Amino acid sequence: MTSEVKYADTMQDLLFIEENDDVDRNPTEVKMSQIVLPCHANHCGELSVGQLLKWMDSTACLSAERHAGCSCVTASVDDIHFEHTIGVGKVVNIIAKVNRAFTSSMEVGILVNCEDLYTDRQWKVCHAFATFVARRTEAGKVQLKQVLPHTQMEQMEYSLAAERRRMRLIHAEIITDLLNSSTAQLGECQEYQDAVPAERTRVESVELVLPPHANHQVSTFGGQIMAWMENVATIAASRLCHAHPTLRSIDMFHFRGPSHIGDRLVLKAIVNNSFKHSMEVGVCAEAYKGGEPLRHINSAFMTFEVLDSDRKPCTLPRIRPEPVDGKRRYLEAVARKKIRLDRKYIISCKQTEVPVSVPWDPSNQMYLSYNNVSALKLMDARNNWVLTFEKNKVRLYTLEENHMLCFKVEMHVSVPAEQTFHLLSDLSRRKEWDPHYEECEVINQADEDDTLYRVVTPSVTKGGKGQDFILLASRRKPCDARDPYLIALRSVTLPTHPPTEDSTRGEVLSAGFTIWEESSTVTKITYYNQATPGVLPYISTDIAGLSSSFSSTFSACSHFLEANKDSLAALPHSAQ
Repeated sequence: MTSEVKYADTMQDLLFIEENDDVDRNPTEVKMSQIVLPCHANHCGELSVGQLLKWMDSTACLSAERHAGCSCVTASVDDIHFEHTIGVGKVVNIIAKVNRAFTSSMEVGILVNCEDLYTDRQWKVCHAFATFVARRTEAGKVQLKQVLPHTQMEQMEYSLAAERRRMRLIHAEIITDLLNSSTAQLGECQEYQDAVPAERTRVESVELVLPPHANHQVSTFGGQIMAWMENVATIAASRLCHAHPTLRSIDMFHFRGPSHIGDRLVLKAIVNNSFKHSMEVGVCAEAYKGGEPLRHINSAFMTFEVLDSDRKPCTLPRIRPEPVDGKRRYLEAVARKKIRLDRKYIISCKQTEVPVSVPWDPSNQMYLSYNNVSALKLMDARNNWVLTFEKNKVRLYTLEENHMLCFKVEMHVSVPAEQTFHLLSDLSRRKEWDPHYEECEVINQADEDDTLYRVVTPSVTKGGKGQDFILLASRRKPCDARDPYLIALRSVTLPTHPPTEDSTRGEVLSAGFTIWEESSTVTKITYYNQATPGVLPYISTDIAGLSSSFSSTFSACSHFLEANKDSLAALPHSAQ
């Protein structure tokens, strides 16, 4: 997964670092700078994360409203990992801008940096993606205008926003399925001596929503609700460890309903489970007014650590769960920890921290699929490709960057884009036009969009071993007319398919097709590959200009597509 991580890491670190002239500045960009005063800090002299969440939400909301031209409310916030704490006297710099707008919702990217005014140092604290929804106006439902990316980085974010949106929409359902399957395998809760009863960590608090807590539409700020939730979660964590806990991460959460001025917000928190160096606290926010029944506003899971004087995590007491629901929360926290580690391992780590092939299983399928597609989208957004060779209207481009070699092959075919997509996304048929595919078998049809294949390729030397690859193929249809069809490929490992003596196990960092509809009958196909030692022997002579085998391969692809454009294979699987 090196390629995905490499590009995603670059994207996150450079998310808003580009310095543009005012002419090129994103019109939705909003900046906020706040000096951390004692009133913003806890007793350790560190900025309260609740206060930081309020500032982040306010900045993001202003960016969303600037784009929408009307009032907006926070709908959800993706996972947030806090890399550093912020001390009194430091300056917090927050930048937010709309990455992409959909029908009535939009994704806002948020970057938080800390600045030391005396040493002129700056460092990243966290980044986040929040979804805001434009409120209805008197004229009816809002139809948001599209975001126009100004830079290569904004184009990358625009493209990735569609994939992040897809993951959000399926997140709750998939997490529920994973928790059900994982907790069934975990069995009973472990018993520890000297464990702290979970009920001792239980916290309940009520807040009255007043005008300063709400926007001009009298809806409670999402950031204010998050701040209150962080407050009770910190109290619950402190009751377990009898020390000051540090909030490290907040899992993705959704606001289930609105809260308004005059509401009473009931906030409940409890430590679900503690591990060696971290603990998970579950928090729930409910609202009522007068004699109304409680309305569920939000639930979140927050991970805390306790740091010693050297800023190293301390060993924490174990928890004894309450009967029934407490045991369920305890086991679900174990399952969530694994999901959290998978997510961080696949999406957040730097290139040098993970192997190329990541083990595939249902618990990380969503994140592998996301990263598979993201890596291809990021290669597609690059604009510094160099034309190396052209023959028979097939073009070969290369890109060398950070000691990585990528190549792409581009051509046009007289086949509708959707048929092209369905023909190329069936890898089992690729051997009909690609001589590098000797065999291709389906290992697992994970779902409609993700399939696992074993591909066998011939030896490049006489008498040598061939190679085999275990590939995850992720396919995506366009979100709108400004997106291509996508078929993304990357290597994974499967315990059921270990390397064999008959072939050498090869690895694909990132590869795949983007398919753009240029007219109802003309389609532009671009094939990308981030070269690995296993792939380079097949294309090195082409890149060096000593061969043009790529031209004959992709000409064969063109003939294959045109010969099969009216076949049943060109139809979606559900239609066959």
